[in-house]
Amino acid sequence: MIAVTGATGHLGNVLVRKLVGMGENVRALVAPFEDTKPLEGLNVEIFKGDIRDRQTIERFCEGARTVFHLAAVISIFGRRKLVYDVNMNGTRNIVEACLKNNSKLVYVSSVHAFAELSKGSLIDETVPIDPAKVTGCYAKSKAIATNLVLEATKRGLDAVVVCPTGIVGPYDWRISEMGNLLLLHLRGRLKVAVEGSFDFVDVRDVADALVSASKIAKTGEIYIVGGTHVTVKALVQTLDKIEPKRSVKMFLPIWLAYIVSSFTSLAQLFGKKSIFTPYAVYTLSRNYVYSHTKASKELGYTPRPIEDSLKDALEWFKRAFHFESRTAMNTV
Repeated sequence: MIAVTGATGHLGNVLVRKLVGMGENVRALVAPFEDTKPLEGLNVEIFKGDIRDRQTIERFCEGARTVFHLAAVISIFGRRKLVYDVNMNGTRNIVEACLKNNSKLVYVSSVHAFAELSKGSLIDETVPIDPAKVTGCYAKSKAIATNLVLEATKRGLDAVVVCPTGIVGPYDWRISEMGNLLLLHLRGRLKVAVEGSFDFVDVRDVADALVSASKIAKTGEIYIVGGTHVTVKALVQTLDKIEPKRSVKMFLPIWLAYIVSSFTSLAQLFGKKSIFTPYAVYTLSRNYVYSHTKASKELGYTPRPIEDSLKDALEWFKRAFHFESRTAMNTV
């Protein structure tokens, strides 16, 4: 049996689909009040529970030969404690349960856990994981959690860490920040974007890498799983080629984007989503180049072109939401 936390998330439900397609028995951790629509039609065992509850997680991991730990909370305005409770303490619970059950752990961290270097730097697995050298509670919590996993390998935990870049692709049921941008584009409502760049990777390629890591990666290894480094402007131009809308009228310079994003953070208090939060703007401003050479060499990892990912994502959103997503309309 294979256990998956964060199973209803974007990467989580795509990973579950892949595992089920491989004929695996899958147990999916779902929060008590979480919508299970992303898992509808899949032959999986739904396990209701809170990642923060140690005894619950022990039961969840019981009998699992492999545990994929994806559950995490991104930075939420005014919810710093929740971010640390889930990302750090939840991971500690998973680590201890895997040790107790002798389960292999594949932990999904983030490229944001790597120590920050000067703008435009190349980031690979030789860069240290250091919570003191990253910005924001999400990055710090993921760095701390990653170190918890790696330190546990010294106690006998069979674990590997995978760090994806920016995820994009189909089956984005809960509408990620990137998914919200795509929906806005489909509706012709993406009027303003920002300067900067980032690395984007297909959700299906990340799922493939996770499965490969579970089978062939050595204990204690870290892998960056990326795709294509692209500017926001080039990304929008690609969207226009796939689905012509010509909606973006202005690309804000980083300094102005910071000011605008501060107001959008306040809007989150009223239930509105933002595609460019202060942290997102900061991330885009760093212009890091992430290397997935190690994953390619050791895991046989081969990411698809970003054009294919964007095309498939747009087609999926068109089928799944019929352009009528109220979430996309309720954005600042």
